[in-house]
Amino acid sequence: MEAFFFGYQAFTAKPDEMLARRGLSRVHHRILFFIARYPGLSVKELLGYLGVSKQALSTPLRQLVEMRLVQSVTAEDDKRKRLLGFTAEGAKLEQALRREQARILQRVFAETGEQAVEGWLAVNRALSAGRLAGGEED
Repeated sequence: MEAFFFGYQAFTAKPDEMLARRGLSRVHHRILFFIARYPGLSVKELLGYLGVSKQALSTPLRQLVEMRLVQSVTAEDDKRKRLLGFTAEGAKLEQALRREQARILQRVFAETGEQAVEGWLAVNRALSAGRLAGGEED
């Protein structure tokens, strides 16, 4: 557990620092991550990925929109639906955050070797599957 805790801390330290300089936090990073992963996703879909309430998402998402990092546009097929995407500045920030984390993983993967990487990926997939299975029960 301690190795997992400190590993995650190392994985998030530089992005946390980059975000803090803008007055943002890890919750903002999670929002940016999923917008990058699923461009044009709806607020409802984002809520599902994050596993949070609409109330919990409201303030950080509004901050990202107000800072002109994220844009929210009305869907053509449903005027009640809001679709999320990046502004040029938001895309630049998300790419910088992703680049920092990719560097960490590349370095560690090079040090630990292919077998360790495969094991790490297997553990993360199993953890993800458990989260998805747990989410379906709610």
